[in-house]
Amino acid sequence: MRIRFLLLNAYAVGGTVRTVVNQANALAAAGHEVELTSVRRHRAEPRFALHPDIRLRALVDDTALTARTARLAARPSRLAEPADGKYDRFSRLSDRRLVRHLRGLDGGVLITTRPALNLFAARFAPSGVLRVGQEHLHYGHHGPELARQIDHWYRRLDAVTVLTAADRRTYEERLAGSGVRVEQIPNPLPDTEPLRSALDRPLILSAGRLVRTKGFDILIRSFAPIAGRHPDWRLRIYGAGPERDRLLALIHRLHLYNHVHLMGLTPHLEREMAKASVFALASRHEGFGMVLAEAMSHGVPPVSFDCPVGPREIITGGDGLLVSPPGDTEALTKALGLLVERPEARRALGTRALTSARRYSTARVRAHWERLLTELTADP
Repeated sequence: MRIRFLLLNAYAVGGTVRTVVNQANALAAAGHEVELTSVRRHRAEPRFALHPDIRLRALVDDTALTARTARLAARPSRLAEPADGKYDRFSRLSDRRLVRHLRGLDGGVLITTRPALNLFAARFAPSGVLRVGQEHLHYGHHGPELARQIDHWYRRLDAVTVLTAADRRTYEERLAGSGVRVEQIPNPLPDTEPLRSALDRPLILSAGRLVRTKGFDILIRSFAPIAGRHPDWRLRIYGAGPERDRLLALIHRLHLYNHVHLMGLTPHLEREMAKASVFALASRHEGFGMVLAEAMSHGVPPVSFDCPVGPREIITGGDGLLVSPPGDTEALTKALGLLVERPEARRALGTRALTSARRYSTARVRAHWERLLTELTADP
């Protein structure tokens, strides 16, 4: 089967890029013809390893713009949805090249990976192409204008994939009567045997984009009492984003500079997870929370706020701790403290987490994708 993925920037480091590369690698390893198209390219090589049979191409190479294309790249997009959180990454140049790329497709499967790209596919990809829009955030995260565009244009897609049962129900309601198939498919874990943590280091780990949504300010405040009672414990946060300076200021204000460390980006998060004894997710809301499953695959017990969507479908009982309500600093401190102070509880939860994470194995998720695409292709 010929399968094309369309990413905004396949050369970036982020959760969506990592999971889409995992999907593409799994399908290529199964013998499918896989192409990965990146709207943008800002470095020579991608940060995540690709299967050798995958063809990678970029529509706009930011490292090799001419005077003319630089002018177009500096002008705001007329076609991308302004309500999309990455609207500023699109431009007049990407408009031209995206539309030309999409209109030039013939047959096969096109999988787009964020709302703006799903909307482009719905508007400009030929009907002879099987169009599948991926959602990595839950419907409620989208503002009213983006939701209105989704309700209108997604009806032209052949299928929409979502990460949670709650989102599947929502999209089925919003797209009722359109004939669009809504399928719940989780993101896959990397197709490698994960290192198992010994759970013996005084280390709590968290990861994600440094934005307010991810609640790292809450996590830092929740960790402060633990650092006071257990000064050998550390909190490491991996990721980059606009909140970095504010978080650094908070760390200094709470005198946690010897205990909380902003580690920046890493393409080898799995190695760092295997060093941790606890994984913490303090998001104010989540699309899914795949990073929880990644930590669980290393036998690291997760602690997460019980967001309305996401974590409660990953932490399902006995394989981690859900904290409610989201944003409750004292409740998060209590949950983290329990695992810090009770090694036997860490080990018990970690063992069950390891088993639970097998739901997200590459083989299982790939089989789900293959079944969906086969059924869509066979549908007259």
